[in-house]
This record gives sequence, C-alpha cells and structure tokens, in this order.
Amino acid sequence: MSTTPRRARWLVPVLLVAVWLGVGGVLGPYAGRLGEVATNDQAAFLPRSAESTEVIAAQRAFRQDETLPAIVVWTAPAKDGAAEGTKTGEPVEDRLDAAGRALASLAGDPGVAGEVSPALPSDDGRAIEGVVPLRPDLGDDLAPTLDRIRAAAERVPGTTVQLAGPAASQADLSDAFAGIDGLLLGVALATVLVILLLVYRSVLLPLVIILGAVFALGLACAVVYALADHDVVRVDGQVQGILSILVIGAATDYALLLTARYREELAARTDRFAAVTAALRKSWGAVVASAATVALGLLALLLSDLTNNRALGPVGAIGIGCAVLSTLTFLPAVLVLLGRTAYWPARLAAGSTGHGVWQRVAALVDRAPRRVWAVTLAVLLAAAAFAPTLASKGVPLDETFVNDAPSVAAQETLGRHFPGGSGNPTVVIADADRLPGVLAASRRTEGVASAAAATASGRPGADPLVVDGRVRVDVTLDSAADGDAALRTVARLRTALHAVPGADALVGGYTAQRYDTQRTAERDRTLIVPVVLAIIFLILTVLLRSLLLPALLVATVGLNFLATLGISGLVFRHVFGFSGTDPSVPLYGFVFLVALGVDYNIFLMSRVREESLRHGVRQGVLRGLVTTGGVITSAGVVLAATFAALGVIPLAFLAQIAFIVAFGVLLDTLVVRSLLVPALVRDIGAPAWWPGRLGVARDTADDGPSAER
Repeated sequence: MSTTPRRARWLVPVLLVAVWLGVGGVLGPYAGRLGEVATNDQAAFLPRSAESTEVIAAQRAFRQDETLPAIVVWTAPAKDGAAEGTKTGEPVEDRLDAAGRALASLAGDPGVAGEVSPALPSDDGRAIEGVVPLRPDLGDDLAPTLDRIRAAAERVPGTTVQLAGPAASQADLSDAFAGIDGLLLGVALATVLVILLLVYRSVLLPLVIILGAVFALGLACAVVYALADHDVVRVDGQVQGILSILVIGAATDYALLLTARYREELAARTDRFAAVTAALRKSWGAVVASAATVALGLLALLLSDLTNNRALGPVGAIGIGCAVLSTLTFLPAVLVLLGRTAYWPARLAAGSTGHGVWQRVAALVDRAPRRVWAVTLAVLLAAAAFAPTLASKGVPLDETFVNDAPSVAAQETLGRHFPGGSGNPTVVIADADRLPGVLAASRRTEGVASAAAATASGRPGADPLVVDGRVRVDVTLDSAADGDAALRTVARLRTALHAVPGADALVGGYTAQRYDTQRTAERDRTLIVPVVLAIIFLILTVLLRSLLLPALLVATVGLNFLATLGISGLVFRHVFGFSGTDPSVPLYGFVFLVALGVDYNIFLMSRVREESLRHGVRQGVLRGLVTTGGVITSAGVVLAATFAALGVIPLAFLAQIAFIVAFGVLLDTLVVRSLLVPALVRDIGAPAWWPGRLGVARDTADDGPSAER
C-alpha cells in the first residue's frame, strides 16, 4: 500500500480529534455559564391555559401586575415564662408603629411593586406581619432586595425578624441552585471516573471517555445557551442540572457500548483501523436507535402545558444529540490513534469483562427460562402493586428543601400566629355587579378565613376598585397556602363562585396556581405517556424488524417503571419522610426510565438478533446475553450513579428524580434486561421475532420451545 493512502487514513482521526479539542477549548466554558440565562422564577412556569394564569392577565387591568410577595414576620419573646403562642399581657401596639414605619420606608425601593401592606398584629398579641409585594422579574436582584427588607424590619426593637412567602422561598431556591454547574459536574464526573477505572482496569480509556462526555456537554451547553439567550428555549435550575447528568450519563453509556465492541474486534484482528470500522458498523445502529428513543421521548414533553416540562424537551434532546455525535466521531478517532494502548495496563483479551458470571446467568436462563421469567415477573408485579401509594399532588413548603431553609422556618412561625393563608391570598376576579354575591359565596366556603374587595385607596372598608366592570377580591384561607387543605379549599371556592349567576368569576393566586399545576400534570401524563410508548415501539420495530418483540420490550420497561414507582412510594414515605412528590416527578421518571430502559434492551436485542441470524434463536439469546452482560451492567451502574449525583442539590424534586431513575435503571439492568427479557425470548423462541426473518425461519439450533415445555 502506498504511503499516501496510509497518511490519509491517519488524517481523518487526527482532524476529528483536533476539531473536538477546539470545541472543548472554545465551547467548554459554557458548561459553567448556563446560570447566566437560567431563571428560577416559578411564576414563569405555569400552565398556559389554566384559570390561575388567566387571573394573572386580568390583574394587570387593576394596575396590579403579578407580584412576588415577601411576608415580614416580627415575633416578640415570651414574657415571664409565657409559652409560645400565648398572650404575655404586654400590648403589641408599641411595636406596631415601628413596624409600620419600617414597611412604609420600603415603598420607594426599586424591587417593590405595588403598595406595601400595613403592619397587622396577630390575635395572640405575639407577632406582627406585613406584606411587601416584589417584582417577579428581579432575578439576581431578589437576594439584595430581601436583604434591604430585612435591614428595615430589624429596626423594630425587641423582636425577631423572619421573611416568609413566595419571595423568600424563591431566594432559598436560588441558593440551592447556586454553584450547581461546578458541584454537580464535579460529583458526576468523579463518580463516573471511579466506575470506569474499576470496569476497565486501565488508565487512558476512562480519561478518554470522560473527555468525550465533557466535550459533548460543552457543545450542548453552548447550543442551549445561544437558544436561551434568544428566548427560543427556557432554562431553570432543574433543567440545567438534568442536562448535565443526562449528557454525562448518555455519552458514557454509548462509549461503553462502542469500546466494548472495539475490544472484541481488536482481540480478533491486528489492524486498528479495521477494528474501529467493524466496531462502528456493528454498534452505530444500536447507539443511534437508543439515542433516538431518549431524544424523541424528551421531545414528547413539548406536548405538555407546563412550561418547565416543555423546556426540558428540546434541551434534553440537544444534549442527547451532542452525546451521540461525540461518541461516533471523537471516540473512534482517539481509539484509532491509541490502538491497544487505550486499554493499558489491562491485558487485551476477549471475554475479560465478567463473561464467567454471565455464562452462569445464561445457563440459568437456558435451563429454566419459564421459571426465571415467572419468578421475576411475580416480583415486579408485587412491587408495582404499591405504585398507587406514590402521591404526586405536590409537596408542602416544609418538604421542598431537603435541609433546613429560612423561608420554611419563617412560614412555620407565620402559621402559628396567623391564618394559614395570611399574606398570600387567593385572588378572585369577578363582575362588579355581582360583588355582594361573590363575597357571600366566598365567606361561606369551608376553609375560607376572610374575603375582601380590593379598594382604590388600598384601605379596608373603602369603595371597591372597579376596572372595566370587574373587581378583585382577596380571599384569605384558613390553612397554609401550600398545603393539601388549601388545594381542597380552592377547588370548593371555584365550585361556589362559578355557581354565582353572572359573576364570571376566575380564581387564581399562589394556591390556585399549585392546584392548576397538579391538574395539568395529570393531563400531561395521560397524553404524553402513550405518545412516548408509541415512539419507542416504532423505533424498536424498525430496528428489530419485528412486531411481537417490540411490544414485549415496551411492556417490560413499562412494568419496570411501575415497580420502581411502587418501591419509591414506600421509600419516600417510610425512609425519607416525604408525604408526596411534585406533580412532574412521575412524568420525568417515566420519560427517563422507559426511554433509558429501552436503551439497554436495544443493546441486548440488537446483539441477540445479530447472533441469532448466524447461530439460531436459542444460541443467539445466550451469546447475546454473555457478550453484552458486562458492558450493559457497567452502563447501567454508570447511569444510575450519575443520576444519583442529583442528590447533592438540596431539593426534594431532584432528590426524588435521582432515586427513581437510579433505582429504576439498576432494576432494569439487573433484573429486566438480565433475566426477564432473555428468559421470555428463550421460552417463546423464533416466534418472538414475528413477522421478521427470525420469526418465520426455523431456528437452526433449537425449535424455539424451551426445555421446560
């Protein structure tokens, strides 16, 4: 062979590596810059068509744009040993003037939107509250604004000052996401590196895989940054964290599949170029099909009516696309350049990745397939029976953060001295001619503490403010605005007000927004779950050229998801102490678990099909299980570990997602993919591949029925 073709063969991988090094150098820093275009303003993530969203628009007519309330709570110490919540005999009026002056001094603050409430004493004489409405778009200016509010409030002598309400909660949320880029990425990469070192027992290859994942993440973050900067997509802290984990986990999984195949090819031939070409030819289809299931599953979230769900769809799909691009270009180029050195100091030999264990598993499946799938199916069904115990109706404020948060303690103090919904009223917009009926219906509703019309002067008892024939009514609930009781009260209030003739009443506010979010999440699950299953079925049908087997695989990953929800429901309640989950958690868990779970079945069954075409279905199942067992298990452990890294962020939502995905991936990898699916295919035999070639041709090694028949 001439020197020119030889040099040309080296040129392509060298250029690919150079391009990716450039990508890493130029775009890599964007992995730490998404926070610049991220928003943690929860008001921006409401259902588009919900009644509470209509109220936000209607409020603008009253020159009362949607605000973010900060509730200042002053408490006085007990006197003469008086217990918390009892009167001390000391009048609170001497502090009311000071609290009123403190609140009035905030009227000109640039972060304040609207009129600051007067200082209001509690019935027990132990506390004072005041509501400071803030602009909802403060962003990074929220924390300094709250600091100014606290500084003004601390001028009231003899009291302890706390800040509660949505503004304080959002500030704590921002603190929880502070430094998310560096912390989460560092934990995820360190975890993956340790696992890869244990799997490969080599030095270079784990570093190459990590480098490829980092390059993919840098590219994905740069694309998302540009789109978010031009308002094409939205990014919040949750989406930001999930993107990092998703790209690192997916890129590592795809790399494990490719490098395992490359190892097999290197053991069988000496030419590194031929080995890489063969490995790519035999694995790219499974990698692309696996990525397509995840990307299209995520894009199905665009059907959601919740903005944060829709935001995750394209952002996650971009991350998956970048992970595939890195795996199929950068990694093969480096493998060509390194050759066998990539696996140093491990000895390069086929069958060195735990084949002994998987030969025993395959022998068990071959010997008693029906018993294996029956037992595993029974275990999964038993776990799935507990799935209804996982309540997804939202979490109260005191469970939003995994650790203690100042806003939670302040809300607890507020609840001890004032009605639960104080300072965060439910907002009603209704026809002015029907105001008496609206007020009467509101006050009669169980769970309502008070109802009053907004006035032009802002003072109670004045004439109501009427704009375009509409009035605003503020309804204070007995229970905390973030609790289940408040959600039930809002439902009753809507029923009562919608029945007032001619009122055309709309019920909104913080609690109503939570209620609408919960209802919308239920609707989203009903719509998106079958769409995702249909997408996965179609991809599997094209890849495996079968109808029965894709249906079987979709059913098994669906069962794995239900079993995971059942275990999660028990663990969340009895171990972690969660009373429920965010409404979006089951949907996120479904998309990730089903799409990623199908990944491993794609890896397995594409290899089983390849082996079955040469050796028959029975040997195809056994050979496919043995050859992919180690790499798929490693990939599952890596993905579970990377999602578990989400637990470093002290938010219940991400902790719950971390557990569901990590546990579900391990259950799928170790039980569904290792035992249930191979045993079912082994027991059914060639008909499992109907109507494809394997389903109509007689198995050359076995007639299909198992030895147990």
